[in-house]
Amino acid sequence: MKKAPSKRLFGTNGVRGVVGTEITPDLVYKIGAAFGSMRSGRIAVGRDTRTSGETLLHALKAGLLGTGCNVVDCGILPTPALQFLIKEEFDGGAMITASHNPPEYNGVKIIESDGTEMGDEETIKLEQRIFDQTFSIKPWNEVGIETSASHLVERYIDAIVTQFPPDIGEGIVVAVDPGSGPACRTTPEILKRMGCRVLTVNGVMDGTFPGRLPEPTPEGLAELSALVVSSGASFGIAHDGDADRSVFVDEKGHYIEENREFALVAKQFCTQQKGFIVTPVSTSNLVEAIASSNHCEVVYTKVGSIYVARTMLALIHDKKKVVLGGEGNGGLIFPNHQFCRDGGMTAAVMVSIVAKNNKNLSSLVKSLPKRYMIKEKVKTKKASVIMKELKRALMKEHLDETDGLKITRGSSWALIRASGTEPLLRIIVESENKTDTGKFFNEIWGLIAESLKSDHA
Repeated sequence: MKKAPSKRLFGTNGVRGVVGTEITPDLVYKIGAAFGSMRSGRIAVGRDTRTSGETLLHALKAGLLGTGCNVVDCGILPTPALQFLIKEEFDGGAMITASHNPPEYNGVKIIESDGTEMGDEETIKLEQRIFDQTFSIKPWNEVGIETSASHLVERYIDAIVTQFPPDIGEGIVVAVDPGSGPACRTTPEILKRMGCRVLTVNGVMDGTFPGRLPEPTPEGLAELSALVVSSGASFGIAHDGDADRSVFVDEKGHYIEENREFALVAKQFCTQQKGFIVTPVSTSNLVEAIASSNHCEVVYTKVGSIYVARTMLALIHDKKKVVLGGEGNGGLIFPNHQFCRDGGMTAAVMVSIVAKNNKNLSSLVKSLPKRYMIKEKVKTKKASVIMKELKRALMKEHLDETDGLKITRGSSWALIRASGTEPLLRIIVESENKTDTGKFFNEIWGLIAESLKSDHA
């Protein structure tokens, strides 16, 4: 049987790499030319705050303009803001961003007219155009026209604020850490318009990320936690580099693990409506426990927000009610708003949850069932070989191969999968108690260690 083609440049969320080596203006020009050869009309583009963003955006626009697309430059803005604008009025778009990766990285996300990232099948076609350099370059009198429209981000802000009762955040103090990224323009303003008092740290856009790295980790958010405690804020919120994800610290300055964040939001939504929650196989069973106790169902997908979004759309097409979608990394998708991860909307939803329940965030999180999870990763260039060996070793287990290998034993599970963006294996193990989690993890780790010892790994 002939093997189906797979992506070679693009990973789970766009193409990314170190600028100057893996990501160059020449490559980004080709991406723009390939995309413009596949899609015509008005194309919206934007970027995050990375220092390489302006250079790469010019290259992207050159490729699009050369193929006859009319380009609208929306400036520096969050990825979900650009996706919202594309869904509302454009024929497609592209975002220059490397999301949570370090400052030396950058990349491109290709967005379809419905606001979702380009799917695998079309991405493979786009890649083939890049490799073959089959671009539909127009003659001098048919090239596209560029316009600037950085003001359009206001529509995104308004779209979020108008979904909540006026001044729902009155009396709530929120500390915001946009991480020097594009959310500096949006999240503080969204929360202010909701009636919150907003304090900020790392609130000035700066592509060198002087305060912390773009990935919001518990260690990196020490300054946010300190601000929350010293100011008496109700909670703190932080974004990744392009603000499609949100993570939170409670009023005591404690980091809220992202699966518990997801479960808390799911609990709020499932008590208001019944239907489906869509999430990858890597998400904690905590979300399913919350859904089941509120008469909702969970549908699992491959890891990646695009798979979640497309599954949500397919369910809705089949007349099914979809309540919520998201991943256990702070990336939540709200179907009444748009079908992509949206950190600004997640921040606003958390304000509404705190306001409606009139409880501290720590007590709301504490009321959730307990789960214990271990996450680990192993650097290896032989991930596919190791995965085959693991499948043979685990063939008598209850295996789910939706994405990698997921082993389920009662209320415990383990997932081993090759990363979609880096040369490594990711391992996640979860149980209802620490002892079972540790034992299960050690067993899986032992199998991987054996494979790593062999010559081929």
